[in-house]
Amino acid sequence: MSERVKPVRVTDLKKKKRRGERITMLTAYDATMAGLLDRAGIDLLLVGDSLGMVVEGHDSTIPVTLEAMIHHTQAVSRGTKRALVVGDMPFMTYHTGVEDAVRNAGRLIQEGGAGAVKIEGGRAVLDVAARLTDVGIPVMGHLGLTPQSILRLGGFRPQARTPEDADHLIAEAQTLEAAGVFALVLESIPAEVAATVSRELTIPTIGIGAGPYCDGQVLVSYDAFGMFDKFVPSFVKQYAQLGEQIVSATREYINDVREGRFPAHEHTVSASVRRSRRD
Repeated sequence: MSERVKPVRVTDLKKKKRRGERITMLTAYDATMAGLLDRAGIDLLLVGDSLGMVVEGHDSTIPVTLEAMIHHTQAVSRGTKRALVVGDMPFMTYHTGVEDAVRNAGRLIQEGGAGAVKIEGGRAVLDVAARLTDVGIPVMGHLGLTPQSILRLGGFRPQARTPEDADHLIAEAQTLEAAGVFALVLESIPAEVAATVSRELTIPTIGIGAGPYCDGQVLVSYDAFGMFDKFVPSFVKQYAQLGEQIVSATREYINDVREGRFPAHEHTVSASVRRSRRD
């Protein structure tokens, strides 16, 4: 009899922080990849709106729709047994009012099967974070480089580089914790700023390009495994070169088909085929 898998819950993450255990998170967009990462023991799977870039081919995350997020979250949820699935709320699905945010987050939970949602921003989304938490939807925050704000930020640029900006980010992190978020992604900020936030908060921080002092780390899986070849962020460690392996394997398949090596030639015809021919 196989051992029963114990799913990761939002309450487990705070316990991990208290015990000093690092939290692991990767993105997933389909059931097959989710199943592999889940089997490896990942703590959280983020169905990120990064799918707009690595799956749909856009230049940013802004074009991603709620319907697309629900579709991919459904797939990841079906492929996952242990990891906590977090669904990104895409651009303009939580900016037009608390009522809209509750409705859209509810769809990611109810239809998509997510165990939590992620929203970007600080004070501007405090009411949303608090209300979602109040109605029972776990919320993960996101500060620093917020990809849905790249038009305002002027591109994918590091944030909180000045003392004033760092102080502002730390204050926003504290307000998000007070609003009820269960964890906070910190993206592309100085390591010392991330360290301060991690010390100040009782909820776990999850870094991406924010140095080694966060309570956990997250990467886009297509970056980590070498599957996205347009650009690789400087903070990414590539654990494999699956993109090149897939290209190489595809070329081998093409050559085998063209040269007649696949399918292999049969020297004898099976009895069933011989019978069908006689018939």
